[in-house]
Amino acid sequence: MNDKIVEIEIFGQRYRIRVKGEEDEQYIGRLTAFVDQKMREIADKSKSSDALKVAVLAALNIADDYFLSRKQLDQLNEVLSRMEREIDSLENRVANDDQGYTKRQKVPS
Repeated sequence: MNDKIVEIEIFGQRYRIRVKGEEDEQYIGRLTAFVDQKMREIADKSKSSDALKVAVLAALNIADDYFLSRKQLDQLNEVLSRMEREIDSLENRVANDDQGYTKRQKVPS
């Protein structure tokens, strides 16, 4: 894979980013657009033109989104684990019931 230098712009500032391959370049484009949008939203809400302040506030918003998403993912994983344990338990009960049913059928009347 060849490294490629891509020029991006976030909140009016240009940066040169090294990416690997076409897919990474597209991903960097999505990240760039996301961060730029967040910074512009923060600048509009805070009425600040200080790029550093806007960047820090945007970073805090992005971190908040990340932590909330992580918490939701952890909760979903917990629910999934409980469901997997319940399925295992039900499968064991079905297997035990099947064995009991087979044994009862073989007993002569």
